[in-house]
Amino acid sequence: MAHFADTSARLKPEQVLLRFGIRTAILTLFAAFGSIGFGRSIAALLWMTIILCAVIGMMRRERVFTAGLNHWDEMAAYTALYCAVMEINQLSAS
Repeated sequence: MAHFADTSARLKPEQVLLRFGIRTAILTLFAAFGSIGFGRSIAALLWMTIILCAVIGMMRRERVFTAGLNHWDEMAAYTALYCAVMEINQLSAS
């Protein structure tokens, strides 16, 4: 029985960074028109994006801690953005 290597399409780091930037710009645009305020809207959208990246990473069976960038790395970046937004929201509320 032959052992098949991981044949999933691997993106170049530039493509992953472009995807991250475009997705972040779209989230920012949608949050700007949110009725609950920009801070709360962007936090909710970032949280949904974190879940989306995790689900896609699991469905595509991408490995965590690889040399290349994938959805798990995007999830980590969105988590960092989410934490920063929540901290700013807390500081602006007090």
